[in-house]
Amino acid sequence: MNPFFGSVFWLLVTLGVLVTFHEFGHYWVARRCGVKVLRFSVGFGRAVWRRIGRDGTEYQVAMIPLGGYVKMLDAREGEVDPALREVEFTSKSVWKRIAIVVAGPGFNLVFAVAALWLMFMLGRPDAAPVVTATPGSMAAQAGIQAGDRLLRVDGEPVTTMSDAMDDVATALLGREPLPLVVRGRDGRQRDVVLPLQELPAGRSIDQYFDSLGLKLGPLPAIAGQVMPDQPAGRAGMRVGDVLVAVNGTPLADFEAFAKAVKEAAPKSPQLDITVRRDGQLLHLPVLARWESLEGSPKQWSVGVGAERAVRRYGPARALRAALQATWDSTRQTFTMIGKMVSGQASTRNLSGVIGIAQVANQSAQMGLPWFLNFLALVSLSLAILNLLPIPVLDGGHLLYYLIELVKGSPVSERTQMIGQYIGLVLLFTLMGLAFYNDIHRTLLS
Repeated sequence: MNPFFGSVFWLLVTLGVLVTFHEFGHYWVARRCGVKVLRFSVGFGRAVWRRIGRDGTEYQVAMIPLGGYVKMLDAREGEVDPALREVEFTSKSVWKRIAIVVAGPGFNLVFAVAALWLMFMLGRPDAAPVVTATPGSMAAQAGIQAGDRLLRVDGEPVTTMSDAMDDVATALLGREPLPLVVRGRDGRQRDVVLPLQELPAGRSIDQYFDSLGLKLGPLPAIAGQVMPDQPAGRAGMRVGDVLVAVNGTPLADFEAFAKAVKEAAPKSPQLDITVRRDGQLLHLPVLARWESLEGSPKQWSVGVGAERAVRRYGPARALRAALQATWDSTRQTFTMIGKMVSGQASTRNLSGVIGIAQVANQSAQMGLPWFLNFLALVSLSLAILNLLPIPVLDGGHLLYYLIELVKGSPVSERTQMIGQYIGLVLLFTLMGLAFYNDIHRTLLS
């Protein structure tokens, strides 16, 4: 699919799923609290599909898919039939109104945990945390060498490249020294400290990563994946075999193995691949094939893949991992918000609809587990954003109700009206800034 149309399609899928789930939270709790729901809308503006349910609620899908709403019977919006007074929103206790407001973000939080739970059960293929450093970069000067495997980042163990880079990204926002534990190609562990405090303030995460120079490194020459019905598997190769040589040509890393197969097979498909297993050298006669795998262009292949890191768990362990991942992402998000408010982190790190669309398309192309991970992160971000104490958002309404609990009476309509204007200005400012960042990144890429 064309990248542009793919981004638009997966953005619509993302917003359709998450907005529907968010609004269903408001709808479901409102009904349980005895409030009459007049309309449940996915999207804004003119309806493109509409039906009236048995409960009298109007369900619709509208033309502008950037949100949605639940319209309840509310005395603040006009006269209410006395016979319907008991099912009107403002007639309910403040605690019920709080429950209805919190339900939307709450359902987004539940969705995030559920998506991560399913992702961990399916298993998300990822690169092993093997890194290299750009020559002359901060990482290189700190002592990172090609082929180093990250074991710990800031004291936390890491098993995948994504986990490692997430922890590094969080540390970059704080610009404080970051301790790493790495294992080199020689098998020895080393302590390395990245002097992030030397990075200039006010830059975006992308700029910080460029200055840091820490990248995915040459993967070790290890058979991380061996397809049983392919040449290498039939010749007896096993997962974990160390790839030593192809036709006598020594191998430094997996990239060298792929290059050696590509160069040797056209001369003679019969290859002599030397592997090390349990300390012994084995010579495997492998007959390479000229074929297309998974729709890619034809090439010489022996059915061996690089080392991969897949986190796949049973239901109970997956749930624990999902809860931990949700907590970690929540903590990282609030850390970023706090640092942007204090000026320690740049507002260039904000992304808008364009950025979300691009990442949605990229994650969808990487497979269901990655797309579930993306949905979970966006859903969690929506929950946190909506709980910020900004009028017009759920958090703004929650703030009004908390004030009502303290003072014993509702906030005046004048105060709410002023708050609405302030909230709209803040919201449009954030949206405009995020949109500007998206356009700026697109033009620079």
